[in-house]
Amino acid sequence: MFETLLPKLQVDTVFDIDLEDLYKRGYRGIVTDLDNTLVGAKAPNATPELIAWFAKVKELGFQLVIVSNNNMNRVSVFATPLDIQFVHAARKPSHAPFRKAMKLMGLNEKQTVVVGDQLLTDVLGGNRLGLFTVLVLPIAIGDEGWRTRFNRRIERIAIARLRKMGKWLKEEKKK
Repeated sequence: MFETLLPKLQVDTVFDIDLEDLYKRGYRGIVTDLDNTLVGAKAPNATPELIAWFAKVKELGFQLVIVSNNNMNRVSVFATPLDIQFVHAARKPSHAPFRKAMKLMGLNEKQTVVVGDQLLTDVLGGNRLGLFTVLVLPIAIGDEGWRTRFNRRIERIAIARLRKMGKWLKEEKKK
């Protein structure tokens, strides 16, 4: 059961993802979470660095869809000015939002990467469909809502169990 919470790749930020390598390996689409993956949960707009990353993603030939459990207003205010498709109120880890994102991109499971900051929503949802999952460190934990804070507690228990099993290899950074 705990293995479905294991990401295929762990990095600090989206900027640490080797996009060229993923493209060489046949991936053509990125499904990414919004809050605490791309920007802090209360940041309304993309940073200049993130806008440059989006440009690189598109330049390399990837398609991109934001899949967020947040509401329409939050996600559209962020994504629409950047001309990025999105799925809001996604209810991750349900299969439906990931399938909807793949349909928007015209891609299948073998071509799709999921990037997110939560094991219980992004990684679990992506792994259940056989997608390549990338876990990033959350950007602004202090801005998270009560549901996410609850999920983080469960994540800590799951990570401790995975460490005991010898499956979780990345060490947490001390803050």
